[in-house]
Amino acid sequence: MTTQEPTTPTVPSWLADAVFYQIFPERFANGDPALDPPDVEPWGAEPTRDNFVGGDLAGIIDHLDHLVDLGVTALYLTPIFEARTNHRYDAVDYFAIDHRLGDAGTFRRFIAAAHERGLRVVLDAVLNHCGIGHHAFADVIEREAQSPYVNWFSVADFPVVEEPEPNYKTCSGCWYLPKWNVFNPQVREHHLEVARHWIGEGIDGWRLDVPYFVPMPFWRRFRETVKGLDPELYIVAEEWREPEQWLAGDTADGTMNYTFRDLVLAFTADRSLGAPAVVDGLTTLWDRVPAAARPAMLNLLGSHDTERVLTRHHGDRAATALAYALLFGAQGAPMVYYGDEVGMTGENDPGCRGPMVWDRDRWDRELHEAVRGLSTARRSSAALRRGDQQAVALGSEALALIRRDRTVTAVVLVNRGAEALDVDLAGLVGAVPDAVWRVLHGRVADAPSSVAGTVRVGPASAVLLETGDGAGGREA
Repeated sequence: MTTQEPTTPTVPSWLADAVFYQIFPERFANGDPALDPPDVEPWGAEPTRDNFVGGDLAGIIDHLDHLVDLGVTALYLTPIFEARTNHRYDAVDYFAIDHRLGDAGTFRRFIAAAHERGLRVVLDAVLNHCGIGHHAFADVIEREAQSPYVNWFSVADFPVVEEPEPNYKTCSGCWYLPKWNVFNPQVREHHLEVARHWIGEGIDGWRLDVPYFVPMPFWRRFRETVKGLDPELYIVAEEWREPEQWLAGDTADGTMNYTFRDLVLAFTADRSLGAPAVVDGLTTLWDRVPAAARPAMLNLLGSHDTERVLTRHHGDRAATALAYALLFGAQGAPMVYYGDEVGMTGENDPGCRGPMVWDRDRWDRELHEAVRGLSTARRSSAALRRGDQQAVALGSEALALIRRDRTVTAVVLVNRGAEALDVDLAGLVGAVPDAVWRVLHGRVADAPSSVAGTVRVGPASAVLLETGDGAGGREA
């Protein structure tokens, strides 16, 4: 008997050059007030778990150029299908755009406008559960055991009881989120048809919501279906702890890298870890990720499920900028959560889901320019986009990320300390014949053309540099 050799995982080629931006559609921009629900609140209203302020797909279309200016190349949208809540993780029709966001025509205009600007679009695949208003579950409530959908869910008894405790399986005990029975082949086919339908409408990938609650064999089928349509479609799994199970090449391409987030924020925001511990953590993390999957890791500092980045840093803009330097300097695709780039604040849900601030007078201009600058630096450097990664501690208060790609070496120097730090570049990266370093981002005392052996990184500052064939490394 022969055994089949495992295949080397492959990921979409475009991910190595990607910069993602996450949008919570209800709170990004109101482009078509005619779609507003009757109880809509004014833009800028305090976010709650239940209120609507009128964000829609037309609003996203109106502001795509803001994203292009930021250097974004890919969008991840939280759910947009017909639902009852503002977050729409309770789909009642997976094949329809939520009426408060637009319709199929609006979605097609959005896809066309995004693609015209070189922006790829990834949607949220919420396939562990639906909303209680989904027609299949509604039919179970009405017809009980006689419903043709009775085995699409797991109902312990009839009648269906929602409170005080649901008598059916849910997502994390939430009564309005009945859990799909993915062991049922009809449910699996429904889910795969959802994937096929929206790929047919032009999307570029799927983010898997709470995939750890769904049996792995289904995700293998899901991948076969998606990749069978186009290997360049991206699949990224929500994962808060252990990434390995998703990176074998048979389910997802990468994961939302919350472990990376934890390490970075422990260094820049909480200061609970010194540079040596962070370096050990980053090294261990990247050793756990197969080399082929590293470009597909979705690195982030915040999302719709966390407090905002500036809030986590207690309003400290300089410390926040250090976290962004690590985000844009690290291997993997960086992702910015809407509004974080202009200094929006807010605690975890619902505070982190406030309406986007479009009044530029209320923007944190320095933070916005820092994020734009870091995005530009990454775009201009093949080493930052595609290079291997090595993390090095520079004492307890500073660290370096060394990125190497062929003949190009880039260095990300991050100093959280209160004193300036002199870094011997040759000692850090090894001898580079005739090395002349150019500054990609940050401030140094010398002009870029004269930066050679040593560079001074100011207190609470970051510097990104590159040596080698930098001009040849610019993104096409």
